[in-house]
Amino acid sequence: MQARMKNVVTLVPAALQAMHALDKSTKDLGIPAKTFGLIHLRVSQINGCGVCLDMHARMAAELGETEARMFTVAGWRDTPYFTPPERAALDLAEAVTRLADRPDAVPEAIWSEAARHYDERQLAGLLVAIVTINGWNRFNVATRQVAGAQSW
Repeated sequence: MQARMKNVVTLVPAALQAMHALDKSTKDLGIPAKTFGLIHLRVSQINGCGVCLDMHARMAAELGETEARMFTVAGWRDTPYFTPPERAALDLAEAVTRLADRPDAVPEAIWSEAARHYDERQLAGLLVAIVTINGWNRFNVATRQVAGAQSW
């Protein structure tokens, strides 16, 4: 396996700084780090980003995430391992990642369930996290970055 080019953020360092700033902006909102880790894993599964799957699985393990939850996040609806707030965040992450998959990209039921568990500022933080991981996925998938080969 070989990447098509160097990673975008090594060629455009301001992009790396901007992406890190986006990520940092979601901290201190009262959302557990494990919830963000689940979002990162699920969105990266949907987008087929091996780099992010590898990285975020390792990061989740460092946070104490269980193997059962990491292994089953793709089937979160059919497992007992996730809390109602995590389920709402995962549902929102899937809808925002798959905008073109349905006429009403983010149905009211998904939004309302997320809003039941998160306040407006937290919802904004979830959206920033979802958009950010989608951005990383797109950089890596488009340029065929290889998992484990990052030097940034």
